[in-house]
Amino acid sequence: MKYLGIDIGGTAVKYGIVTETGEVLCSGEYPVAFDGYKTPILETVLRTSREFVELHQPQSEDLQGIGVSATGQIDTEQGIVAGVGGNIKNWEGAQIKASLEKQFGLPVTVVNDANCVALGEAWIGAGKNCGNLIVITVGTGIGGGIMVNNQVLLGAHGFAGELGHFSIDRRGRDCTCGNKGCYEQYASMTALIRRVRESMPVQGMPDLKPEDVNGKVIFDLVKKGNEQICTVVDDWIQDIAAGLVSLTHIFNPELILIGGGVSTQEELFVAKVRKAVLEGAMYQFGKNLRVERAALGNQAGLVGAVHYLMQRGK
Repeated sequence: MKYLGIDIGGTAVKYGIVTETGEVLCSGEYPVAFDGYKTPILETVLRTSREFVELHQPQSEDLQGIGVSATGQIDTEQGIVAGVGGNIKNWEGAQIKASLEKQFGLPVTVVNDANCVALGEAWIGAGKNCGNLIVITVGTGIGGGIMVNNQVLLGAHGFAGELGHFSIDRRGRDCTCGNKGCYEQYASMTALIRRVRESMPVQGMPDLKPEDVNGKVIFDLVKKGNEQICTVVDDWIQDIAAGLVSLTHIFNPELILIGGGVSTQEELFVAKVRKAVLEGAMYQFGKNLRVERAALGNQAGLVGAVHYLMQRGK
């Protein structure tokens, strides 16, 4: 059996024809922010999904359904975008489920993108055979999903797992969500870049400009042993670990998976997060806990969306 997986992000929409075993037979990607969202994302998705299916699966009646992973606060029952963080215009209120069902005549499920990453990793990724796990993605913001007893935690309306927006400092930095001290203000790659810029000028790098600082530059300096940058990065890692320790005490996972580009840094990042989490967690919570890198990369969202569709018996 084949399914159409769709992963709608803030910059691009990804497609894949996915089998019932999670194999992605073919894939494609289209931009969605090409005109600053003047063209609504959903309009782009409807157009490009038709193009993708016509190109790769012209016998669309062979598809069993469509699983959608989407950015934003997703009402999973209605399949709509109930809320939007950040500056994505013309997205809140988008009727994803109804629009795709009308276009293709197939059953459609819609789940938040970070929750779909957790679903994908638990199905065929690094979390396979783990019933209780937490997935965190470290990027521009913080995303994530939580699996409890083999089920993704969605909450009353599908909004659960918003890991970037629990506070680790109620007197801390203002967050875009309106609260103070949110986790992503301290644990995201954006937060690390801000910290490095605030610490400039960098020792031994007098020509380094604030606008040139990015994740690669930072970890290149760490590899060279720059003490100033190592101190900033270590402090950032401690904040990441502090949030993960709190989540560990709440959800008692057997596995924490870390995704995002920085997760490729095993020795300089993942291993240090692992050490800090295991040192910070209470003994019974940490003694069998594993902290590892996520495995599926950019395909996790659309694979997880298809898995959710299959779980719902669509």
